[in-house]
Amino acid sequence: MTSASAPPAAAPVHQRVAELTATLIGSWQEGYLNDRSQAVAALARLRRGAGREAGEMPDLWNLIDTDGLHTSAAGTRTLGEQELVCAENALHAALTLWAFHQQSRGAPMHRRHTRERPGGLGAAVRRLMPADGVDEPVRKRLVRAGTAPDLVSLTQRLRDIVALLRREDIPLDYALLAGQLYLWQWPDGPAAVRRRWGRSFHEQRRPRPASDENISPDTDKDAS
Repeated sequence: MTSASAPPAAAPVHQRVAELTATLIGSWQEGYLNDRSQAVAALARLRRGAGREAGEMPDLWNLIDTDGLHTSAAGTRTLGEQELVCAENALHAALTLWAFHQQSRGAPMHRRHTRERPGGLGAAVRRLMPADGVDEPVRKRLVRAGTAPDLVSLTQRLRDIVALLRREDIPLDYALLAGQLYLWQWPDGPAAVRRRWGRSFHEQRRPRPASDENISPDTDKDAS
């Protein structure tokens, strides 16, 4: 996948992607945790797309509702063709990774970032490590993801990280991740996202809390 030409600087498209991701996951996650058959079936379909290119699986075409990207609410503008492609790619990647993460977990694996409880990718990876040290193989997984040559390779490498987070019941802010995956696809985007992941990694210095339940959502879209 090649990088596109730069989008209009004033367009907060990554926020629109993040908000739509949060809306879709919020509904599915609640349904899944309450064992609603429709949500359980949707999650099973979604997780088969983890690490695969958007559009590769026709089974997901009528499941992932992208109408929010194609319509313009008050104060927003219509997205250009390349912006739509990048937004749909990011949405697909984030939703399918979440579904893989949530599988068979009894607690929400999508949790919004707050300054008190960082939810970025770097912070989640840091929580896989001892409080007083760095697990070098785990750190290298984050570095390897950051140096992926394209979005498909990146999502495949993120899937490996998500498998570790799933094993330890460590949640992630998938709305925040979706916005970052949108930015990744533009010139200079990979470098900017790597910096955010690095800041997020160093932001999480405390031992892992005993419980991640009952966390209030936050809308800090530009957090690391």
